[in-house]
Amino acid sequence: MRPAYLFAETASKFDSQIELIKDDVRINGKSVLDILTLGAAQGTEILLEAVGEDALAAVEMLEQLVVSGFPTPEKPGEASETQA
Repeated sequence: MRPAYLFAETASKFDSQIELIKDDVRINGKSVLDILTLGAAQGTEILLEAVGEDALAAVEMLEQLVVSGFPTPEKPGEASETQA
């Protein structure tokens, strides 16, 4: 899964308005198309803004997603690297 899709999918789980800001461009963080057109390549500094009842939880979860490097879920039958 692409990072833009993972970000938008995660953001969509929250009721809060979620926006990403790069330079002077502000986009909807729940829209894959908006995220893709933002042009935020790896290493680009962006600002995450959330407003609403669950804004804090949204920011924490989205931050964790970004910091973790957008891990992809394992496919059924694949062994985890952490298994002994």
